[in-house]
Amino acid sequence: MPAATAASAAGRRTLAVLVLIPVVAALALSIFAWPAARIAPRDLPVGVAGPAAAADAVERGLERHEGAFEIHRYADADAARAAIEDRDVYGAVVVTPGGTELLTASAASPVVAGLLREAVTARAPAGAPVRVTDVVAAPSGDPRGAVLGASLLPLALVGAATGAATVLLGLRGARAVTTLVGAAALAGLVGAALADSWLGALTGDWWAEAGVLGLTVLAIGSAFAGLATLLGKPGFGLGAALTILFGNAFSGMSSAPELLPTGVGALGQWLPPGAGGSALRSVSAFDGAAAGRPLLVLSLWAVAGLAATAFGARRRPAEAAPAPAQAPVPVG
Repeated sequence: MPAATAASAAGRRTLAVLVLIPVVAALALSIFAWPAARIAPRDLPVGVAGPAAAADAVERGLERHEGAFEIHRYADADAARAAIEDRDVYGAVVVTPGGTELLTASAASPVVAGLLREAVTARAPAGAPVRVTDVVAAPSGDPRGAVLGASLLPLALVGAATGAATVLLGLRGARAVTTLVGAAALAGLVGAALADSWLGALTGDWWAEAGVLGLTVLAIGSAFAGLATLLGKPGFGLGAALTILFGNAFSGMSSAPELLPTGVGALGQWLPPGAGGSALRSVSAFDGAAAGRPLLVLSLWAVAGLAATAFGARRRPAEAAPAPAQAPVPVG
């Protein structure tokens, strides 16, 4: 290649990088910043309990925040507590002859607990303070949920690194599956040791927490490896977008899925980071309540990714194999 042509090609590549990097930066910042800037309750499940007339008044007051709350009615305080512990609602307003009580669950979301406290106490009559009870409190090692929210990105990076290494090292078939499963299991054990045993940010069953952490890493890693195996280089980009970029930005772990823009929170719960975070909350603070759906989502990602890795490993060599040479036809 002539020197002038090589210099021109290098110049075009340099220009492409200079244009692409700001675009990628703007896209990444927008994906993370936009949901955070639009935090507000959207059909947030909240309970109301007490005598019919008093409960109706509370419900009307909450409905003034149009589209903010999804109201569930309960017969009494015990039923409302049970609903909170089962993760059916984030909190409940209980009206009794002795006054109004707000039941919250900061373990489900400290942000939502604070939001409910502000919304309910602001409408309380003068001289009638609202008693607040934290039914399922956040662990003392993570009272604001910061550790739990910050743990998703490292899990996504570990999973992506595992999937990328599996593909780039040329592991195929059963060996690739074993590597992905084994690395995820070890990552789960390490994560539980750090977040539970050391930091005290998780307080549930240790092995259940390790299992959820490991399954989250496996779902991300196998999805990354499966996409890269099937699609090649574009698969790496698609895997990174789903598991690192959109998955973390739309997870709702720093607030709650119902506080994100409409549709964003629901989408995030179908991606591994969001599903993993929800399952981890359930096993850590709620004895596994409402963990079934996020665990199913993680399992589907893991199975699909492992299958794609194994299938792609068999398919690509077959595609790359040269066609058999035809025997020469003898000339009679």
